[in-house]
Amino acid sequence: MRVGLLFGSFNPIHIGHLILANFMATNANVDTVWLVVSPQNPFKPSSSLLHEFDRLHMVRLAIADNPDLGVTDIEFRMPKPSYTIDTLAWLKEKYPTYQFSLIMGEDNLATFHKWKNHEQILDQHEILVYPRPGSAPVPELLASHPGISLVEAPLLDISATFIRKCLRENKSVKYLLPEAVEAYIRSKKLYE
Repeated sequence: MRVGLLFGSFNPIHIGHLILANFMATNANVDTVWLVVSPQNPFKPSSSLLHEFDRLHMVRLAIADNPDLGVTDIEFRMPKPSYTIDTLAWLKEKYPTYQFSLIMGEDNLATFHKWKNHEQILDQHEILVYPRPGSAPVPELLASHPGISLVEAPLLDISATFIRKCLRENKSVKYLLPEAVEAYIRSKKLYE
């Protein structure tokens, strides 16, 4: 089984995440895509994050009708902040017959050299890179690396920050969020 891993805060999950995950599951060299809900990104402050279980629940609501997508809370049980190399090691131990690939945007590839044990990740896992609006092109050294595949996924410029701002200002987020996710947010008065 080939599993693509899309890491994120999903604060909240939105249609950009879902379109990308579904595109990768059906067009990249993977059998399924798992969304990895990260409790805390080592490169971002966690003060504006909703509780991890709210974010996990929203992801479950968003993908409930898509058999090509899954979700994992693996990082909830790991030391915080969690590092991708540690998550990959734990997943490989739990699912020894699975092959895991990372899904990341061009913008993340530019700082990939700052990741903990990035060389080991690159040696042991394929990295599926999708375009991001306004990103610098992938450096040629990385673009030609046999472990990196550039995937021409749709360009989407949808921001969770923008969605949170709309919610705080009581503006419409119709079509930006799955209906079930918006209903959950409104019922719990999240992001107000």
